[in-house]
Amino acid sequence: MGMSMAQQMIGMMNQSMRSMYIPGSAQTIPPPQSQIYYVALDGKAVGPLNESELLQMISRKIVNKDTLAWIPGMSAWQPIEKTPEILKVVALTPPQLP
Repeated sequence: MGMSMAQQMIGMMNQSMRSMYIPGSAQTIPPPQSQIYYVALDGKAVGPLNESELLQMISRKIVNKDTLAWIPGMSAWQPIEKTPEILKVVALTPPQLP
C-alpha cells in the first residue's frame, strides 16, 4: 500500500513538473494580449487604439478624464475617470522628462 501511494505521488509530481514553466526551456509563455481601447470624439467611436496610441491622445490632451471610453467586455461607455483599466495605464506611465 505504501508503494502504491508513493507511485501516485510521483505521478502527480511529474505531471506538475511537466506543466511548469522553466526559463530557457522549449516551453514558452505566450505573450500577453494587448488591451484595445475605444474613445468617443465628436460623437464618434475612435478605435481600436492600443495602449501607446491612447497615452499619446491623453498627453496631447485630445482626450481627458471626462472623455467616454469603452473596452471590450464593458457593458456601456463610461468616462475615463471611471474606467480603472485606463487609469491604471495612465498611473503606471512615467511622466515626460523635464
